[in-house]
Order: sequence, then C-alpha cells, then structure tokens
Amino acid sequence: MGSGHELVCDGWRPEFLMPISRKIMGVSRGGVSKKAIFGYGITSVRLSMTNLVSNIGVVASDTTGVGTGRYGLAAASYGTGKAIFGYGDLTDSPTNLVSNTGVVSSDTASVGTIRAGPAAAGYGTDKAIFGYGLAGGGNQSMTNLVSNAGVVSSDVTGVGSARQYLAAAGYGIDKAIFGYGKIGGGVRMNNLVSNTGVVASDTTGVGTQRGELAAAGYGTDKAIFGYGGNSAITNLVSNIGVVASDTTGVGTGRNGLAAGGYGTDKAIFGYGITSSEVSMTNLVSNAGVVSSDVTGVGTARYFIAASSYGS
Repeated sequence: MGSGHELVCDGWRPEFLMPISRKIMGVSRGGVSKKAIFGYGITSVRLSMTNLVSNIGVVASDTTGVGTGRYGLAAASYGTGKAIFGYGDLTDSPTNLVSNTGVVSSDTASVGTIRAGPAAAGYGTDKAIFGYGLAGGGNQSMTNLVSNAGVVSSDVTGVGSARQYLAAAGYGIDKAIFGYGKIGGGVRMNNLVSNTGVVASDTTGVGTQRGELAAAGYGTDKAIFGYGGNSAITNLVSNIGVVASDTTGVGTGRNGLAAGGYGTDKAIFGYGITSSEVSMTNLVSNAGVVSSDVTGVGTARYFIAASSYGS
C-alpha cells in the first residue's frame, strides 16, 4: 500500500418483478432469508478469519481462516447465494469464493491489477463488480466484473475519479453504486453501475466527505452508506440511486469497518477502528434506521470486508 500507509491513516493507527427464489444485489427478496459474512482484516498482523451472521443478525465467533490473511479487500454476493472476497494489500491479491452455506474456499490466483482499498457490490441479479483502489502508490479507477460462476475478469478501463477506500452496494432491482472514498482526503462523489456492469461518470456527492466507510443494501431495494471519517454518519440511497443528505450518526464513529445484508431486508455494520480495533456491530432496520452499538463478537479488527450469502 506504499510506505507507511498500511498502519497510519488520517493520523490514527492501524422485487415484485422477480421470482421469489432469486437473489437480487445481495439483498433478500420475496421473503428469502439471507445471512452475512465478515472476513479477513488486520490487527497487528494480517488475518484470514471469518465471522458468520445469522438471518436474525447474530454474529458468530471466529471461524478459522481459509486463504491468505490480508486487509483492505472487498466482498460482494454473486450467483445464487454465494459471495466472493477479493483483492487486498498483498503483492498478490487472490480471491476466495464463499458457498451458499458460508464455507470459504482456498485462494484463487488474482486477476487484474493488484490493489488495496477497492469496493465491491452485486449487480444484474447474479453478478458482481470490484472497483477502484490503491495500486503502485496511486489511486485507480479500473473495475473487474465477476460472472455468475465467480470468475473475475481482467481490468476494465476505469470511469470516474480514481480513489481508494470507498464503499459500494446494490440498489433497485439490479444495479449498484460506488460512493465516497479518499483522494488524499475524503471525497463524496458517487458512480452508478447499470444492470450490465457499466459504470457511469461521477455524480456530485451528497453529505460529508469521507473514506474508509462501508455500505450495504437494505429494505429489498435500497442501500446505506455509513461511518468512515471517524464519524457515525449515514446516507441512505433510494431505489433509483439517489443519495440522501447526512443522517445523524448512531453508535461509535469509526473507520475501516464493513457491512452486509442479512434476513429478508436488513443490514449490519461491523468491526473497524477508533483509537484501537473494535468488534462492535450496528444493525440496520428495513427502514434504514441504525441501532446503537451491539457488543462485539470475535476478534476486533479493521479494514475487513463483508457480504451477504445464502439462499
């Protein structure tokens, strides 16, 4: 990630139209109940452990990790009930597929530019996209599409401002959004992704500029950006991709956390760093209301990734 970057950041340390059985954008539709998974991250060392989240938002204790420990990676759902972790801070950025029962596979060789601090989301009902990040000392804007079989494509020429430590989530029936991030300091532009994986140019941002935040889908067709920039601020995203102004934060402001959907229409933020690593979580209702801190389970860590899975 470049000299000094990996442990010092900002002065602190390291559906009504769809069959009811289909998974849309990592968010449960039509009463199908999903689970979530948090994975990887860093304390004083790189980790590969995971923590499963039940369909009622209960976080399980650590599961022994599979694959190479790393941080600054991203995750998204794809296919039917599966997920993928990818990229990160290493000189090689492998991917790890997650089955619809939450089992993580061993490393698959990386494809495309190795980078840290990208974001990822599902799109098009059964595919996923990784985008942006930091590589070779510079911010990037390229994307990599993921097929419904979990195969990652080579780099696609980037659209929009190159940046790192942004967040992404699915919204609507089959689209996605990248938002916020860091270009030196925090920024607040967003980029919409079509149902064929085409990324749009920058849209003027709304809300507080910040990076190292997280995002997830909720409420069957909406999304939420939250935390980052040492804040607990959230910004809701409508089912047509419109980002709302800041909502006063709930819970502990922190950076380097992750978020995923669970249940039929809810989401969860978890982990991150304040003055030290934390493992607390915050549940998000199907109306986008964030709950107060829930005592953490598992190893406190930051720069992790999360996704929904299960069918």
